[in-house]
Amino acid sequence: MRTPRFWPGRLGTISAVVDFRRNTASAAQIAEHLGRCDADFVPPLSARVDIGSYAEKIASKATRFEAWADSVLLGLVAAYCNDREHGIAYITSVSVLRAWTGQGVAARLLDQCVEHALASGLRQVSLEVASDNTPAINLYEKSGFVAGRTGTPFLGMDIYLNNGPEHEQQA
Repeated sequence: MRTPRFWPGRLGTISAVVDFRRNTASAAQIAEHLGRCDADFVPPLSARVDIGSYAEKIASKATRFEAWADSVLLGLVAAYCNDREHGIAYITSVSVLRAWTGQGVAARLLDQCVEHALASGLRQVSLEVASDNTPAINLYEKSGFVAGRTGTPFLGMDIYLNNGPEHEQQA
């Protein structure tokens, strides 16, 4: 699914067409993207997972919200949307190439993920972020996520959707 967008105001000084798609990147393209973003993860992604194997898992099991400029995957939000029993989508990865950070790409991809979860009848979207990754926590809070589970080096954050009757999103 392709949704071309041109955001002259949100792309700052970078004048390019960003093409938002869903589930088009191959495992190799995902691995290349994650490798390019590796050092920007807190802690680095390669310290926690084998990037090639992780990219294969994302390509085969996750719903992927992608931002492209020409043939370059510049942003990715990957979520597992298959927990129908609990009605929860789990975001496993949020990444944007450094040259594109701060330009609204990650926020748009997160919005697409939340919209997809809502349309799929899910009640909640959850993610984990390193407790000391303040820029990411700020991004998630601006997108409507609230902090929840703590006690590890990672902070759990959730957004409760309108179709979750036992939960209401705090304003």
